[in-house]
Amino acid sequence: MRQATLQLKTRIQNVNIMNNNIEIRKIILNTMFFALSGLALLYVLILGNIVFDIVQRKALEKEMLALSNKVGDLELSYLSISNSVDMVLSSSMGFKETKAAFATRKSLGYGATGEALGSFKIAKNEI
Repeated sequence: MRQATLQLKTRIQNVNIMNNNIEIRKIILNTMFFALSGLALLYVLILGNIVFDIVQRKALEKEMLALSNKVGDLELSYLSISNSVDMVLSSSMGFKETKAAFATRKSLGYGATGEALGSFKIAKNEI
């Protein structure tokens, strides 16, 4: 037992103890600072993008309102001009009144059963 204790003491004394914990702590702290600063930068970029989109949306809403007012004015002028069109104006511009001709469909004929082609028959169910 004494021999084992002596061996343990000599091995413990021969071990070169380096304080690596300080280096590891510095590396971990630096990594955490870099990660935190990266996340803060990402947050600022996303927040800036959101604010930019809100400002752009408000500008587009104003433009949309101006365009809808312009469309309303154009519709009003169209209606006032269309009410002034009559036969006298159209004949003065060279238009003539035409007679309407409609296309008619000829009968397809009858099949072997005496029914018109293309027709169908519904069976009567007397249940």
